[in-house]
Amino acid sequence: MTAGFCGFGFDIRQNHVQQRAENLPMRILYIGTGDIGLPALRNLLDDAVHTVCALICQPDKPVGRKQVLTPPATKALAQERGVPVHQPARIRHAGELIASLRPDIAVVMAYGQILPQAILDLPPHGCLNLHASLLPKHRGAAPIQAAILGGDEETGITVMYMNAGMDTGDILLMERLTIRSNENGGSLHDRLADLSPKALRKALTLIAAGNAPRTPQDHATATHIGKLERTDGVIEWSQPAEQIARRIRAFDPWPGSTTTLPGGEKLKLFPAIGISHAIGEPGTVLGAGPEGITVACGSGSLIFHELQAEGRKRMNAAAFLSGRPLGRGEQLG
Repeated sequence: MTAGFCGFGFDIRQNHVQQRAENLPMRILYIGTGDIGLPALRNLLDDAVHTVCALICQPDKPVGRKQVLTPPATKALAQERGVPVHQPARIRHAGELIASLRPDIAVVMAYGQILPQAILDLPPHGCLNLHASLLPKHRGAAPIQAAILGGDEETGITVMYMNAGMDTGDILLMERLTIRSNENGGSLHDRLADLSPKALRKALTLIAAGNAPRTPQDHATATHIGKLERTDGVIEWSQPAEQIARRIRAFDPWPGSTTTLPGGEKLKLFPAIGISHAIGEPGTVLGAGPEGITVACGSGSLIFHELQAEGRKRMNAAAFLSGRPLGRGEQLG
């Protein structure tokens, strides 16, 4: 960043702090692309006190087999409410734009790019990030899946002051929820999305009142999970049944869990309906009937009721077996 830009940003922050010192309402810049941020953005747009001055999200992307150029859901919502939308290819080059919007604070959730320190320093009240885990646990791109993979009993939304690190900033507050025994990645995503407005409202109230706490994270206890790829969903039958069951739940709907049929055809599996003590060579079909297909794991076995063969629809075990019989002793994966 040039010296001239530094000076411009500093002047705006200095004047802006004075302007807002006696005024509760704040101009909020919302930075977010993912669907998980929709409830928080909608709640801000409905707020009678604060104002969303603009939305920054990722550029439109091609979606589906026909690669139709599709806007992020946050963009569609903002445009519906008459809020200006900006989609810079790289946010690190958007300093002049953000300075011109004169935000008091920025709220970031599932944006998809790292914000450099020069951007973080622009709003007088800083940048808040809504992260879908109880930090410092599960920093990174896939905290929802990580919580299920780890067998955690609870998770939540952490509101954090952003810094240049990856989810390393001081914590303002947390809202917690219990992870259900049958929770999958999709259901937990939606519950955390619905929890985020409550966490954000509390945080903004504390900041506007001038008494928001800052608690440094314990970096020694931090865990991290990177971005998920399709290959992460390939099942390793040598793992214990409980561990595989968690992986399948965590990766439903994305990236999904797959194995291969004896002929090499890809098979997608959906969360198991039960864990059995039956044992066998990992990946071996121990039983197949209308009630489910039992597959041996490294220890124990799993019973599946919903499957999807490559190029076919998702179906129950009875419908699947009518078109593709599986015999006891056949090997998957």
